[in-house]
Amino acid sequence: MSGALRIETASVRRGGLEICRDVSITVPAGEITVLLGANGAGKSTLLDGVAGVLPLAGGRVVLDGRRIDALPVHRRAARGVAYVEQQRTVFARLTVAENLAVADGSPGAFARAAAVFPRLAAKRDVRAGLLSGGEQQMLLVARALATRPRFLLVDELSLGLGPGVVRVLVDALVALARDGAGILLVEQFVETALRVGTTAHVMQRGRIVRTAPCAEVLRDRASLLSPYLRGGE
Repeated sequence: MSGALRIETASVRRGGLEICRDVSITVPAGEITVLLGANGAGKSTLLDGVAGVLPLAGGRVVLDGRRIDALPVHRRAARGVAYVEQQRTVFARLTVAENLAVADGSPGAFARAAAVFPRLAAKRDVRAGLLSGGEQQMLLVARALATRPRFLLVDELSLGLGPGVVRVLVDALVALARDGAGILLVEQFVETALRVGTTAHVMQRGRIVRTAPCAEVLRDRASLLSPYLRGGE
């Protein structure tokens, strides 16, 4: 895989309000790019705009030099941009295998998911609604990976999950990036995200206010992040 997903001076509205303004982020292939910010900073709204859940009010989204911001969600996905949304739910009445078949009907879809998340291997015929919260999140990520994305947008991977499950999910993202995919990660566990990411962008009130290498931010979290992550946007 190669190339980059570029967000160029993007603005996104939600409920008639402009939540994100003039945001520019490059997501290189083969790297995890981290987006940080307090609750209400506009991170989820930005990802919705990049994925096509919400239209852009300005700017553009460019994949390998071609604009994709006019495309609907399913066509962006067909171009290789997958999205794991915050609080998105599994298809509760379908089995694990059937959930994966929705994304990719090929015979190997379940085997690929089980290789990434062994805990799903024994759950093939279990209805997704009966899985634990961690297993459901694994299934959501596996469903996104079933489409073989070139770029993956992930919103709050660890929300409500224990450290052990988070570690499994993060390891899966690291492996995906190692295989050449680009990942834009929004994550509440800042240190976890910074340890696996390459570049960090900090968002405040809908704008990017700081960009720095993750290693640099990790070394000096207090001075680089504390002004922006206190909440109360």
